[in-house]
Formats: sequence, C-alpha cells, structure tokens
Amino acid sequence: DAEGILTVSDPLAERFVGVGYPQERIRTLLYGYDSRVFCPSEEPVADGEGPVVVMHGSFDQHHLGPIARDALALVHGVRTDVRYRFVGRDTPTLKRFVKDMEARCPGIQIECPGFVHYANIPRQLKGATLGIVPYEASEGTHCAFVAKAVEYLGCGLPVVSTPLENLRRHFATEHAIRFSGFDGRSFGNHILYWLSMPTAQRVEMGLKASRKVAAELDWSVNARNAVDFAERVHQHPPAPMVRRKR
Repeated sequence: DAEGILTVSDPLAERFVGVGYPQERIRTLLYGYDSRVFCPSEEPVADGEGPVVVMHGSFDQHHLGPIARDALALVHGVRTDVRYRFVGRDTPTLKRFVKDMEARCPGIQIECPGFVHYANIPRQLKGATLGIVPYEASEGTHCAFVAKAVEYLGCGLPVVSTPLENLRRHFATEHAIRFSGFDGRSFGNHILYWLSMPTAQRVEMGLKASRKVAAELDWSVNARNAVDFAERVHQHPPAPMVRRKR
C-alpha cells in the first residue's frame, strides 16, 4: 500500500517491479556517503612501510568466506610484506577468519583495530593501498549498493570487489574498481594487480574516482533526490493499487 518506494539499488527496484509494483512509483537512491569525511589524504603515501589491504564493516558471514580466505592465501604466497587491516567489531566471524588465516598462512600480518566510530574510519583507510569487497554471492548482496566500496573510492583507494550485480552495473566504466569472479584465485590476482601498479599511477586513478563519487553520491545529492521524489508523490498521489488475489 505504499505510495512510493525508495530503494538502494536498481536490481532491488527491479525485483519490486517483478512482483507487480509500478515502476513509476519507485526511485533508486544509491547508498551515499559523507564526502567531507571520506576524502583523500592530504599527506603523500609512504612507500617504505609496505602495502596495506583494508576492509571495514560489520563482518557478517557473507563478508569473510571462502573467497576472502583463498584470496589472501594466494596474495600471501606472492607478497609476504602485505598487511591486512580489518576495521570493525570483533565478531565471531572475524575471529574465526583471523584464526584460520594465521594457521593457513604462517607469518601473515593481520591488524584488527576493532570498532571505530564512523567519523574516524577514514583514518584507517587513508593509510591503505586498496580496499576490498570479497562478498559471497546471495540475493541480498546482489541487491545491495555496498557502502564500503563508495567510501574506499571517496578516500581515493582503488577497489577489488566480487561481481555484485548493483556495484558492477553502476561502476561498469570506473577504472579504479576491478571486479573479480566469485572465487578467491581471481580476487587475489586482482589484489596483486593493484599492488604491482606504480604508486603514482594508482594514486592518480584513486583521486579521479574520488572526485566522481563526491559529485554523484554525496549525501547532499541523495537527500535532494529523496526530497524531490517525496514531494512528487505527495503532490500527485497515485490511485490505490489493486491487490492481487492469492
């Protein structure tokens, strides 16, 4: 009975249409971010400390599964100097993941700073080399517009992600994000691609992506789009929908 629906992705909107909700009464709002907080570091990236691969989030089961495990194992077999930073609550999933990786890859460097307030997350990101989104495939992840990918790009970090439907669609022409397959070998090779790129080239690509997402996905842009949609629905309310007989 909703007069309008705001969704976080086009794939999710299409699923509403698929069960009979009118397309014209749906507006997609891609998950935004605060570009004043998630912005590139003003300090040059230090080359002497070794690369850092970062991931932040809630660390649920679909975040750290076989894809992440196999990817890190592959990268560790080639580059033992890489540090991995997982920023977020120390969930059972994260604890199990770290334990498994340390047993599988002796000497692997994993940092877990724990829960960090939203405004302080960029401090953990800006010193990194790239961000990762190693999500396993599911109906939910395909319909999501993963915030961490946007925030990585906002900070000027290149990204490796599994080919989640909405991210892949929206960032199809964005060179700073690379999409693997749904397997650890492919994901790990894409990490190695970014690590092998000269720092100056990688930073330049990241800065270009940062400017683009700031113009398109800042919360001020999302808020304006949401208000425009809400006002249109209020001024021109649709006729009641006819319920389907079950």
